[in-house]
Amino acid sequence: MPAIHSVSKINFPDKISQDQVKKTSRELFAPSFPNIDRYLEIFDNTDIKYRNFCLSLVKVPALNSFEKRNAEYVRIALEYSVKAIEDVIKKADIKKNEITDFIFVSSTGLATPSLDALIINKLRLNQDINRTPIFGLGCAGGVSGVAKANTVAKANPDAIVLLVAVELCSLTFLQNDFSKSNFVASSLFSDGVAACIIKGDSHSRKNKNVTFKASESKLYYDSLDVMGWDFLDSGFKVVFSQDIPTIIHQNVKEDVTSFLSKHQLELKDIRNFIFHPGGKKVLSAYEDALKLDNDSLHNSREVIQNYGNMSSATVLYVLEKFMTEGYQKGYGLMLALGPGFSSEMVLLEMN
Repeated sequence: MPAIHSVSKINFPDKISQDQVKKTSRELFAPSFPNIDRYLEIFDNTDIKYRNFCLSLVKVPALNSFEKRNAEYVRIALEYSVKAIEDVIKKADIKKNEITDFIFVSSTGLATPSLDALIINKLRLNQDINRTPIFGLGCAGGVSGVAKANTVAKANPDAIVLLVAVELCSLTFLQNDFSKSNFVASSLFSDGVAACIIKGDSHSRKNKNVTFKASESKLYYDSLDVMGWDFLDSGFKVVFSQDIPTIIHQNVKEDVTSFLSKHQLELKDIRNFIFHPGGKKVLSAYEDALKLDNDSLHNSREVIQNYGNMSSATVLYVLEKFMTEGYQKGYGLMLALGPGFSSEMVLLEMN
């Protein structure tokens, strides 16, 4: 089966504390929120300590139009994608011209030609590379990207697939949007860039310790308004429902057990839970619904505490943590939820 050979992530130089973001948000929202101090408790309840930001907060006010913010998205996404790709290529011990396929995932900016084309041009990757840019999967995009990379590598045993997830959520923030959903988003979302190399079966067995077993996607009917964007003249306006933990409670156990049963497995067979940490309440909902012990989502919890919610890239930061700091031998389950409302799952064997 195809295998994950390496993962890299970006630590932005402008990473700042949650307390500083809270202070800045207070200054911005106070005129529109009479009870601002009560609302600011949201920042403390996230359990986030640091936020991974691609720009200093002092530079953000100058980006006062969608045109300016999107131009920064393209510039920064290109710069840091190149850094992540160079690192993941080195870790995988391959040459850049050996990459056969490129899957690029993002939901926080627009570019045509798409970012993968700009990256290929910048790095002088193989001109014959198969390109798949994916937009709009939000937080579910990282797991979906891994699943799609597996499909490509399974179809072509000679494939070396590059997966890149870029989310610059801070650049979508609308300074003149004083809605509660925007306020909640300002307490949670961050920026992240991650890259991953997946190889097909014909490549050396060296380092093939994390192999694919299966994947599954699910779209929940009549839930289109749970998460996503409204596209305005001013930019991307966040849609973010407080019902997400409830949806998890109602669906995730059945989804996971049904998926595992198709492969003659049960929840007790999973040793590594590589879950997208949407937030403190989302992690608690996972634990309650699946009856997990407090340590099962330790890596997911540490990632969101130290980086914030980086949308699709977050789960790859969690995966990178497992691969660099160690995992239990056995099965691993990747899981993320996103717009649609939808879920994405990938079953791994980790030895």
